[in-house]
Amino acid sequence: MILASDLSRPALRRQLRQARRHLSPRQQQQAACALYRQLAQHPLFRRARHIALYLPSDGEIDPRPLLREAQKRGKATYLPVLASWPHTRMCFQRVEPGEKLIRNRFRIEEPALRRARQRGAWTLDLILLPLVGFDAYGGRLGMGGGFYDRCLAYRKLRKNWHKPTLLGVAHDCQRVDRLPLASWDIRLTGVVTDRDWYV
Repeated sequence: MILASDLSRPALRRQLRQARRHLSPRQQQQAACALYRQLAQHPLFRRARHIALYLPSDGEIDPRPLLREAQKRGKATYLPVLASWPHTRMCFQRVEPGEKLIRNRFRIEEPALRRARQRGAWTLDLILLPLVGFDAYGGRLGMGGGFYDRCLAYRKLRKNWHKPTLLGVAHDCQRVDRLPLASWDIRLTGVVTDRDWYV
């Protein structure tokens, strides 16, 4: 586990990104299978009807087996879609099995923008969020663009939001002792890794 207090946020982000990038393709595949086993039969996943996930890049743990499983069970699945540059908004848009995807400005695949298929984050049941680093107290360190924090900023307006459940998903090597959080950071309900749950 990395001691976050020893590093600045940019340095911490570099170190954690490097750690996940160093995982071999076999380790990545094993981690994706382990994440699937951790979540596929869990009540949070089983009960959720509207689930947002993401497509992995830059060494992120791969939730695509969970995406396929959710679709197989008839759940509505959503992926993040970014507004065109220079806008910094992100929304969640429904994605169907086999749907053709396009690459956004970060070279990450997403559905082609269709407003009629978008859904407000507050109406989803479960969001699986990517992250660079996490701690056991709900702290999340993202890539630095603030897309998820802006999309979920409504949660700061009220103490108790019941929806959605925010679960970070990551490799266990991305855990740090305690993250210094900024005022705009949105806390997670918990984090699920290839090895454990941190709630």
